Amino acid sequence: MKKVVILGAGLVGRTIAIELSKDYQITAVDTNPVRLKELKDRKIKTLKTDLSSDSGIKKVISNYDLVICALPGFMGFKALKSIIKAGKNVVDISFFSEDPFLLDELAMKKDVTAIVDCGVAPGLANVILGYHNQKMKISNYKCLVGGLPYKREWPFEYKAFFSPIDVIAEYTRPARLVVDGKIIEKEALSDPEIIHFDEVGELETFNTDGLRSLLKTMKIPNMIEKTMRYPGHIELMKIFREVGLFNEKEIEVNGKKIKPVDLTAKLLFPFWSPGKGEKDFTVLDILIDGYQNGKKLSHHYFVFDEYDPKEDNSSMARTTGFTCCAAARYLLDHNYDRIGICPPEFLGEDENCFNYIISYLKDKDIRIDKT
Repeated sequence: MKKVVILGAGLVGRTIAIELSKDYQITAVDTNPVRLKELKDRKIKTLKTDLSSDSGIKKVISNYDLVICALPGFMGFKALKSIIKAGKNVVDISFFSEDPFLLDELAMKKDVTAIVDCGVAPGLANVILGYHNQKMKISNYKCLVGGLPYKREWPFEYKAFFSPIDVIAEYTRPARLVVDGKIIEKEALSDPEIIHFDEVGELETFNTDGLRSLLKTMKIPNMIEKTMRYPGHIELMKIFREVGLFNEKEIEVNGKKIKPVDLTAKLLFPFWSPGKGEKDFTVLDILIDGYQNGKKLSHHYFVFDEYDPKEDNSSMARTTGFTCCAAARYLLDHNYDRIGICPPEFLGEDENCFNYIISYLKDKDIRIDKT
């Protein structure tokens, strides 16, 4: 039986561990004993250790066939580098700000396949775009994505079903778009639109930096990715940002230096933490326009998922985790042999891999409609 080690046992890491334990020998690693206990109760091997050092990661992953990195974004790039240096294949879902292609040469040298950004968007959306980019000349790509609780509670009407510090990054990191073939930057939270979905009502969209690897790998003249929240959330987050609550630069308070963003994350965590059995949903709406065989063609994908009460599994954990699991399984069992940094659009270019991932998600009752 092949052995897989999962770094990080948060909401998504937990989901990945449980799903892959059906067919592989799993070890889940985290510093939080409460997270590990639940997995241990499910007969999954666990290890409590610090993953902040290169030597610590190297020691942990030495005897495994595959590593899955499900750490918070601020740890992601450094951890990925350590994994590649150790010569281990990896599927990564951490949303780090650094360019993963900085590690491409190292991955090539170490003969490592490093699948990065393998969640929903980036992730599943990239897989879909990569597939169609092989078959048509695309002129326009627009991706809308959001994960939200059904219950709208004051003051935020939001819950973070992944790392809260990574959510804050979406509100501060400049959004890169492609307009008429040129990469432009816009402020995060900019260009709001109200979109209606029959399943959940009205949501507001805003620019976020979700294109990431697509800026390098795709030669498409117009590309945009936007995040969705309940109406009113943009204005509230703009206020937080404007007064400096998301700043990384240390300030002095009563003789002690602190980063405002660290304090903010600490204060927001109780409000943003999902409650036990909290019902949520994920919406992914993708439009791809272009030409195929000289004819104008549009592909519209609508992906929708909800909380799973049987497994007490959030929709965001399902859609992110199962996409990661599908890629991991394909890498382990279907001889995917592309070496180097592999963003999900590279997976989509392989038609067998594309069909495998879509079928896998549908088998998990994730709704994927295509018109």
